[in-house]
Amino acid sequence: MTGPTCPADTSAADRRPLALDPFVSDLASETARLREAGPLVRVELPGGVPVWAVTHHAEARALLTDPRVVKDIDVWGMWQRGEIPQDWPLIGLANPGRSMLTVDGEEHRRLRTLVAQALTPRRVELMRDRVTELTDGLLDALAARDAEEPGAVVDLKAEFAYPLPMYVISDLMGIDPADHPRLKVLFDRFFSTQTPPEEVVATLGELAAMMANVVATRRAAPGDDLTSALIAASEGGDRLTDEEIVSTLQLMVAAGHETTISLIVNAVVNLSTHPEQLELVRSGRVGWDAVVEETLRWSTPTSHVLIRFATEDVKVGDAVLPAGDALIVSYAAIGRDPQQHGPDADGFDITRSPIRHMSFGHGPHVCPGAALSRLEAGVALPALYARFPELSLAVPASELRNKPVVTQNDLYDLPVRLRRG
Repeated sequence: MTGPTCPADTSAADRRPLALDPFVSDLASETARLREAGPLVRVELPGGVPVWAVTHHAEARALLTDPRVVKDIDVWGMWQRGEIPQDWPLIGLANPGRSMLTVDGEEHRRLRTLVAQALTPRRVELMRDRVTELTDGLLDALAARDAEEPGAVVDLKAEFAYPLPMYVISDLMGIDPADHPRLKVLFDRFFSTQTPPEEVVATLGELAAMMANVVATRRAAPGDDLTSALIAASEGGDRLTDEEIVSTLQLMVAAGHETTISLIVNAVVNLSTHPEQLELVRSGRVGWDAVVEETLRWSTPTSHVLIRFATEDVKVGDAVLPAGDALIVSYAAIGRDPQQHGPDADGFDITRSPIRHMSFGHGPHVCPGAALSRLEAGVALPALYARFPELSLAVPASELRNKPVVTQNDLYDLPVRLRRG
């Protein structure tokens, strides 16, 4: 991808959109170019869909609380005109069904309340023992494999970073672990820019059917889980519809595992490529919470969040977000904004103080699962390095393969050696 070729004094609206690389071959360079182009930049999503991206911290913070920028897809001019096909690879993210992700105001508060109550910091802390139990079990399995073949290459993402958050979110939502393999296939397709058009609608339909089956199962046999609580609310004063319950369940499962997978994977890559930082935390001079926060800032798990819509013209710096246009929030660019994080914003530094970022969002739509994701990473990372102090990447970091997902900062796999063979 190349930067803008138009003169510097040309308005943002007149510039040719910067096409986001559907293969995410160099996210850091791409988002640096977006940030340098200004706080509000025209971009083109895979599939040729033009939107605007906010790329600076201060402007993003303002837009995320601006009532003129909403989640209602019916505000989007291209959607109104029928210009967004139902088999667009990102349709599931742009139009995920009615949930707290897609409404504003009082309706958003109504749909968010139960989820927020289940994920308060106090309630999340009560999950620590279960997260520790799951972490220890996965590490035991890795240790047994390593004992059989010392120094062998292990895919840490598949064997540790993926199953941990998937088990945790399944516990929370009441999902049968037997569904995990199929859910992995479906969510890989859901997020990918390379899903063939003929599979897009089928994938969304199967995901909705699986979530509806979970709801039906919990309706017949309620448990101590959030899905059962949502069902109970639908029969009480909150009046959640079946569509809202299914969409909320799908949203929670998607966000509840993907973000934490990337957080754990990116933290391991960051520490492996910055051994002096790893030594700081292993010596106890810096806490593991700093590793989590700096990873969230520097290699944020969510690179671009889809999608909001302007109900009227909104001035952003020297540019204008026009009424009826769509906006994405480019957290990968925002996290390294030097105006917020200083001239060394492009460096990974766990001693940075304070680490103020917005990687879990800001305002009414801030991620309700932020505390849970931090807990999982805060348990998983120190336990991993305590068990395998010699852990190292099995390939150079430059050879790690990005998944074709413009919304997630994700890798296909994470080949490591747990100890030197």
